[in-house]
Amino acid sequence: MARPRKPLLSRARIVEAAGALVDAEGLEAVSTRRLAAALGVSGPSLYNHFRTKDEILDAVADAVSARVDLSMFEPGRRLDWRDALHAWAHSYRDALSDHPNIVPVLARGPGRRPAGLRLADAVFGAMTEAGWPPAQATRIGALMRYFILGSAMASFARGFVDDETAYDPADYPHLGQAHLLAERQHEVDEGAFETGLAALLDGLALQYEAIRTSA
Repeated sequence: MARPRKPLLSRARIVEAAGALVDAEGLEAVSTRRLAAALGVSGPSLYNHFRTKDEILDAVADAVSARVDLSMFEPGRRLDWRDALHAWAHSYRDALSDHPNIVPVLARGPGRRPAGLRLADAVFGAMTEAGWPPAQATRIGALMRYFILGSAMASFARGFVDDETAYDPADYPHLGQAHLLAERQHEVDEGAFETGLAALLDGLALQYEAIRTSA
């Protein structure tokens, strides 16, 4: 029997094509017509694998979540809760920074997405096993997600234009160097993330010590 000229359509191929489209053009660019054209198939054939566009975007989001390292929470390799959160936060942000256009979908929460649920389960389990009360462990997971997702959605440094005439000192007396931020994006954004993460973990460490002392 002759081999097919084109690879058979699969969920993985659809997710890969949709992810590339989201990365290149944003969420609104994804449609069955665009995906079918990219895959060289008819539009209705996509519905053999996904019922809706939202299901496709959910799968793209979960593929990004699956790239986040969770090994620091594994029982045999488990780090101190603070070190684990620090390592996880960086891995999570790295995954999202490569695909910022999918962050709004991830921000809706894990829903039924397997990788997203494994991520939430790993963080909550590690925090409760470290001695955090369940309610506080839930808040920590939420807090970390808010911080990481927010940091990955956009660049603070690139929010300023590279034009020294754009920020008149008469109107903005403290923004005389703002036009230099864009060319220092990595330094500014990475430094801001690390500063914020350290502040969060320092604050949590104080709460943790108070909980342990009162137990």
